[in-house]
Amino acid sequence: MSAITRDEVAHLARLSRLALGDDELDHLAGQLDQIISAVSRVQEVAAEDIPPTSHALPLTNVYRADEVRPSLPPEQALAGAPAAEEQRFRVPRILGEEA
Repeated sequence: MSAITRDEVAHLARLSRLALGDDELDHLAGQLDQIISAVSRVQEVAAEDIPPTSHALPLTNVYRADEVRPSLPPEQALAGAPAAEEQRFRVPRILGEEA
């Protein structure tokens, strides 16, 4: 038995203000039926004894530790800047006054 009928597709098309022909309604009914069947199969697989996961494989942090290290002094970092102010790069404002 089909999960979605041609009449239901026509109703959805009317609600969406889509003008679909008879061939399109038949074609979309079959496609939507396949989609609904695939979703129902996924729901059957989900079991209570399987914990939810966000990834198929375990992830590990590949970042280095956040450590303070020597870096350029502000004067040297800003030496090539077209404009600097209070030890920061000065750039044109791009946001309005509310920012």
